[in-house]
Amino acid sequence: MSAPKSTILSRGPLDPAEARWTRLVKTIYTDPLGVERTWESGERQTRPANCEIDGVGIVTILNKSTGPELLLQKQYRPPIDKIVIEVPAGLIDAGETPEQCAVRELKEETGYVGVAEQTSPIMYNDPGFCNTNLHMVHVSVDMSLPENQNPKAELEENEFIECFSIPMSSLFAETKRLEEEGYAIDARVGTLAEGIELAKKLKL
Repeated sequence: MSAPKSTILSRGPLDPAEARWTRLVKTIYTDPLGVERTWESGERQTRPANCEIDGVGIVTILNKSTGPELLLQKQYRPPIDKIVIEVPAGLIDAGETPEQCAVRELKEETGYVGVAEQTSPIMYNDPGFCNTNLHMVHVSVDMSLPENQNPKAELEENEFIECFSIPMSSLFAETKRLEEEGYAIDARVGTLAEGIELAKKLKL
């Protein structure tokens, strides 16, 4: 973590008139006993019309000579003021399928050219707080292709992403090590690591 770090200059309430990406919502509902209750939550304002999801997370396994490795990235996230260990991900564009979105975002954020192979059910990140959701899309990368020999990301001017990979066999231990170094672990990465550990324990 020796690279230059982003710095928060101020933090405070957001005027709804300024909000471009998110909004706060008050939901009034009745519970199973008929009691009226209120719930505060957040929503993205970027979901395309007639689309079920906000975006995708991307699971890409790089088959290296030393074994399979999960493609990850480091990215600073202002809400928690930390660099986060994440899978590649991105918001879906109007008219795009989740698979098209995953292949496009993978190319833009990592430089790798891949093929979508499998898509998860719709997953909700934190349904007690917001309605944000996504598909996890498995994208395979043929490491023998010339375009995947020295991949170059196509980042936007406000994106500062560092790509790396971790052996699948030691993913859980590596997430613990990275946390100790001061990084935050995205829930999608942590869940994948936990799943691998459970599979080992249960011999699945």
